[in-house]
Amino acid sequence: MGWLSSGIGNLVPGYSPQRAVLHSSKPTALKKPPGDVTAPLYGELKFGPREAQTSRLLLLDEPTGKPPRLFVDSNGNGDLTDDAPATWTEQQVAAGGVPTVIRMGEATVKIPFGRSTVDGRLVFYRFNKSDPTRAAVADSVFYYRDFGLKGELKLAGKSYSSLLIDELSAGDFRGQSINPQFSGVRLMIDVNGDTRFDERREAYNPKQPFNIGGTTWELTGMTADGKFSIVKSSQTVDEIKPAPNLAPGAKALPFTAKTTAGKSVTFPADYKGKVVLLDFWATWCGPCLAELPNVLSNFAKYKASGFDILGISLDKNQDGMTSFTKEKGMTWPQIFDGKMWQTEQVLLYGVEGIPFMLIVDGDTGEIMAGSEARGEALGPAIESALARKKRLN
Repeated sequence: MGWLSSGIGNLVPGYSPQRAVLHSSKPTALKKPPGDVTAPLYGELKFGPREAQTSRLLLLDEPTGKPPRLFVDSNGNGDLTDDAPATWTEQQVAAGGVPTVIRMGEATVKIPFGRSTVDGRLVFYRFNKSDPTRAAVADSVFYYRDFGLKGELKLAGKSYSSLLIDELSAGDFRGQSINPQFSGVRLMIDVNGDTRFDERREAYNPKQPFNIGGTTWELTGMTADGKFSIVKSSQTVDEIKPAPNLAPGAKALPFTAKTTAGKSVTFPADYKGKVVLLDFWATWCGPCLAELPNVLSNFAKYKASGFDILGISLDKNQDGMTSFTKEKGMTWPQIFDGKMWQTEQVLLYGVEGIPFMLIVDGDTGEIMAGSEARGEALGPAIESALARKKRLN
């Protein structure tokens, strides 16, 4: 597996923040600070194998009435004037559903790795120090990795795209052994081959056996720089079934069901000659309702050109759902069984959030666009699918 200096955050959104405590005492390791700082706070980052960790200083300048700045000693020489600039900007976010202001930034640091060093990007953030709900961390900057290892794993002769992620942000891929529930390392394996990494179904603890394809495996000989061997385990654990591959180009999963009108529908075979939107939604889903005017307008615009919709409702009350669809002019068929997240098609497609949409070729069953085709992207995706289908026919 090869080093990836940045971009892990785009591949796997979750992270484990690490904490650097700030203080006002100038560190002895600081040889040359920036010349124009007036209100410095200092912190320390630890990198490299735990047997021989090295430090990287950080300095946060927070002058009254002026924008704060972040400095990171990337190369570890104690000189904060010869490093690539770190970014540090104010952003508004929703923390626990409550709007708040935080500072966020990025910096690239030199991380000991094997017999040399590699560049690794870190993401930093700091809560508003005046926020009374964050008083316990007013003296802290948090950071997390954007680096990791990426490559291919071979299991039983099959290759899988994989990531090895150091959640402790230290560049030591052995993690820690104090807390058995958190190894500090994640192994991500794209089991279903959809070019994405599912945080729930495709994430494994490298320190524990895991089952893929009915065989239990385990990693041995893990080194600080992420080298390891894979062997069949003497233990047996249950397999975490991956979500189906629903990436564009894959095949939609067929099913037969009854609509709320009592008619049988076989998907996608009943939509030959058409492009069909499979739409998972519910009347209680705010984002679904926000998306609805867009769905209605595109249905009206493209229906005559061979576009159709099949709805899968996650509602619990059929009368309320039927009344809603009639009121809103949702004239396309709906499938409903009142089981909400246990609805047969929801389980079949591995749906974990709604609205969830797929644009499918009714003749071939090919997925032509996924849930990224929402909002302003929905119309162009439908138009592109119809044009492509016309060319192929």
